[in-house]
Amino acid sequence: MYWYSKKFSRRDLLKGVIAFGGAMTLCPWLTVNAQGGDWSESEKLGRVCSGLVHIRSKPSINAESLGILYEDSVVAWLREIIGEIPGGRMNARWVETPDGYIYASSLQPVKYRPNGLIDDMPETSIGKGFWAEVTIPYVDLIMANPPKRSPWLKDALNPRLYYSQVIWIDDLKTGDDGESYYRVNERYGFGDIFWANAKAFRPLNADDLKPISPEVENKRVYIDATTSRQYLTCLEDEREVFYCKIASGAKWNTDGQIVESWGTPPGVHRTWRKSISTHMTGGTTGGGWDIPGVGWTVLFSGTGVAIHSTFWHNDYGTPLSRGCVNVKPEDAQWIFRWTMPVVESDPGDITIPMPGGTLIDVREFRG
Repeated sequence: MYWYSKKFSRRDLLKGVIAFGGAMTLCPWLTVNAQGGDWSESEKLGRVCSGLVHIRSKPSINAESLGILYEDSVVAWLREIIGEIPGGRMNARWVETPDGYIYASSLQPVKYRPNGLIDDMPETSIGKGFWAEVTIPYVDLIMANPPKRSPWLKDALNPRLYYSQVIWIDDLKTGDDGESYYRVNERYGFGDIFWANAKAFRPLNADDLKPISPEVENKRVYIDATTSRQYLTCLEDEREVFYCKIASGAKWNTDGQIVESWGTPPGVHRTWRKSISTHMTGGTTGGGWDIPGVGWTVLFSGTGVAIHSTFWHNDYGTPLSRGCVNVKPEDAQWIFRWTMPVVESDPGDITIPMPGGTLIDVREFRG
């Protein structure tokens, strides 16, 4: 349960949190409720996507801490500026909020865009349902078919989906509170089913999947996974048509030891599968991951390495993943629409036979 009172403005609430920093340490639930707040639909927001962040008086890790915000707190995002690079990090980006500065890598850019209800489920080749994108900072999930199955749910006291995640919806109901709820039923997961407030979900439409330059035959994605570079570019007949920053595989563990298998595999690859949404799982016990609703996935390596949307960090330009190429949600969607072959919303997933689809050229330079 999150606490929020409409008697106070967001600025008043944040000031209260800062003033009572000790209470925050004991009661981390004192954060803004993104599902019931009074955010403007045109306002840019930031969701804390790490365990906690400090609000600093200046864009510097050494500046005075004005308070602490915990994961899933939501703040007004005034502007992004260049500040001091914290030790061991690579980004110099900070976000100015009404009450101080937060290191940008720990804030997911989000908006609050509630949606109307789709009361007639479309028919598809596998039954009724549609793909939808989360368009509010987060939405709480209510388990519909316990017990929990997915590893990510085991330790989740309050399971949620987050802004930009893409998921399959296949039913609806009116809750005891009078609100409309959609049933979230992953197409490619562990079998967990949830109910969630319908206003959080925007159904994908034809424009979301409209192919970009499908007539161009000579397409190539070039990825520079060099630690100091970290970018991706899309080429048509060797002419650049798209560029974005990435977070490729990080090849060092917590002890600073090199682990080559964690890097994005260099070489020339071909896309072999594309999926509107994927449940990603992998790694080892204690060092693995399990993430539902990963949008706009373009797999290009037999080991499951992919270019995909990312909502759990905002640290592009820094190697962070376990092999995949993390990009911003809007960048992932563009790349998904541009790479070949085309994917239709029904079924929303395609496995590509040899010789494969668009060429993916990964390079890494040392020294």
